[in-house]
Amino acid sequence: MNDTPIPRKKSTLDKDLDKIVRIEEAAGYLSRGVAATGFGILFIAAAAIFAAVYVAGENNGALIIVAAMLGGYMALNIGANDVANNVGPAVGSKALSMLGALIIAAVFESAGALVAGGDVVSTISKGIIDPATVANSGVFVWAMLAALISSALWVNLATVLGAPVSTTHSVVGGVMGAGIAAAGFSAVNWATMGAIAASWVISPVLGGIIGAAFLAVIKINIIYQDDKIAAARRWVPVLLGIMAAAFSGYLALKGLKKIVRLDGAAILALSAAVGVATYLVTKPIIRRQSMGMENRNQSVRKLFNIPLICSAALLSFAHGANDVANAVGPLAAVVHAAEAGEVLAKVTIPLWVMLIGAAGISFGLLLFGPRLIRMVGEQITKLNPMRAYCVALSASVTVIIASWLGLPVSSTHIAVGAVFGVGFFREWYTAKSKRRRDYMARKYNRTRTTPETVMDLPTPPAPPEELRRRLLVRRAHFTTIVAAWVITVPAAAILSAVIFLLLDAIF
Repeated sequence: MNDTPIPRKKSTLDKDLDKIVRIEEAAGYLSRGVAATGFGILFIAAAAIFAAVYVAGENNGALIIVAAMLGGYMALNIGANDVANNVGPAVGSKALSMLGALIIAAVFESAGALVAGGDVVSTISKGIIDPATVANSGVFVWAMLAALISSALWVNLATVLGAPVSTTHSVVGGVMGAGIAAAGFSAVNWATMGAIAASWVISPVLGGIIGAAFLAVIKINIIYQDDKIAAARRWVPVLLGIMAAAFSGYLALKGLKKIVRLDGAAILALSAAVGVATYLVTKPIIRRQSMGMENRNQSVRKLFNIPLICSAALLSFAHGANDVANAVGPLAAVVHAAEAGEVLAKVTIPLWVMLIGAAGISFGLLLFGPRLIRMVGEQITKLNPMRAYCVALSASVTVIIASWLGLPVSSTHIAVGAVFGVGFFREWYTAKSKRRRDYMARKYNRTRTTPETVMDLPTPPAPPEELRRRLLVRRAHFTTIVAAWVITVPAAAILSAVIFLLLDAIF
């Protein structure tokens, strides 16, 4: 007797209710985007009110308020785009939930900006424009406003397209374009621009190589060992010590300049001491955590979860301390030029300006960050805690190496380049794997009937569609992101030049 229940035919009421539910789900999805945009507009308005309180009664107060709104808009976009690189790998590897990542990043980004953010900022970003060529304070103010508008619009567009771009390069392009429109091509320091252009290649390639190298170390010394747990007890404390040393140097170089300034020897000694101490402390901890674990890759991955969360927090802190100037640097320059009527190479950042930058980055992350976090952590290539750990470690090590060599690098390009490097290394390593070749032989050579003959015959080529399906890095995302990197500076420069000419003609 067949006891399988006969499916009940849906009534007209049931069908109508299903349609209503689907409409409600679609409306809820759309309303989330509208709500985020609405809150973003409210933040920009709050930035204007906040600025008005501080500049009440001052000359050019209206101009400063407009600049504060644009600075807030830029900060929102930095939070939406740039911060994803710090927490995306942790989310993609499931070490952090999306909510946990947003909270950690918002807290540590704000802490980095307010506690360790630079109190003095260059008015002409990265020294690409000679201040003497824009000595007129009125021209300078319009140039900085044009740079803010263009860089913010470009980062906003990149975020909508799902492309993590360098906000530093966006600001550089904006300042360069406005400077050229204001004072001609001779105003640009082309040697500096050449070094910045070189970082387009140096940053992702260096990040990818270092990330792949760490993944190779983990695979060879832990994953492909017969006793994975014993290998993890030997090597995980070493890797944690390297991570602690790297982040100590990274923070000393990029995140704590306002608190304490150390020379190269002091930073090296600090990093070594922290690395050794971390190794000694974590060795017994890892041994206790690994007691009773099964001899499986999944067990080893769990040992990397907490270090990965710590790395996301530290990267966010260093980013907040170092990159908040991208949002508030031009704003601080406008405030000083409008109040004092002079153009200086460097200016002090008022506290209220820093608060707008810190709050804007955090709000931008919370409102718009999940899209890019998923892109970096989940959609480029599949990450687990070990691979994500290699990405985070690569970000800190690459910055230290680049600073030591005097190379200009982008933290965005480094982190995303490390994700690509890890993915491409896995593709290459998988293609060279004997176990994978044997699997493909059994699947695509139907003439082989026994395991013995499978091992002796050459592996036939897989069909092209199967080869494409097995690519571990999504090529569509790769080409989109690289294209966005290449055109960031020229696109922001052209947009900034056009905006400056319009502002100059109108006002």
